[in-house]
Amino acid sequence: MEEMGGNKRFAVFLCAEDSEYVRKLYGGYFGVFMRMLAEEGETWDEYKVARGEFPHDDDLVLYDGFVITGSCSDAHGNDTWVRDLVALLNKLDSMHKRILGICFGHQILGRALGGKVTRSPTGWDLGVRSITLASSLPLSLSSLDLPSRLSIIECHRDEIRELPAKAEVIAWSDKTGIEMFRYGDHIMGIQGHPEYSKDILLHLIDRLIQRDYITDAFGEEARGRALLWDPDKEAWKRLCVTFLKGRL
Repeated sequence: MEEMGGNKRFAVFLCAEDSEYVRKLYGGYFGVFMRMLAEEGETWDEYKVARGEFPHDDDLVLYDGFVITGSCSDAHGNDTWVRDLVALLNKLDSMHKRILGICFGHQILGRALGGKVTRSPTGWDLGVRSITLASSLPLSLSSLDLPSRLSIIECHRDEIRELPAKAEVIAWSDKTGIEMFRYGDHIMGIQGHPEYSKDILLHLIDRLIQRDYITDAFGEEARGRALLWDPDKEAWKRLCVTFLKGRL
């Protein structure tokens, strides 16, 4: 737990193990999210849900918002912790708690709400991609005066193929039809990684090659594409902070 005063309180559900590199340079993925989202006067807790570490039901009411991270696991899989996370997200939805899902987090929210997640028919998306934002953004985000297209780091091979009826697609790309969605005014999913730096992306490409998830040639191509342009990190930071903290 990291104390930053005593006002609002948030929790990060860590769905992946930290690599040594990310732990040393960034304080783990929790540290990466803290850099993007945390502000003075807030308390941030982390739960390593991929290890089966979940908040007690009685504690859920203490939180103003929740963040779900990326993962190497499949959001359409049936690991015990994945099923437990789906059940928890349904509970948080019924409590109308604010939830921001990133990559795997975006997908698991889609699944929990009744949508369908599968392997992408077009394979991995790895690098920096431009996505198009809908003109019908939630009120809290439309006030940010964002451009209609934003660049974001992508690192995934699964995607939401179908959203539940009440969810609305709010961004898409040439590769992925559901880059962002919202559900009511309290849940938002982002398929890309607004929290990543290009340094983390290049590190992940190396790890994916080492683990035989991708070929050397594909990794080299992704590296080359990643170096061509930068993600719009500041715009994503404003968007994520504004949504999570419910600022109108």
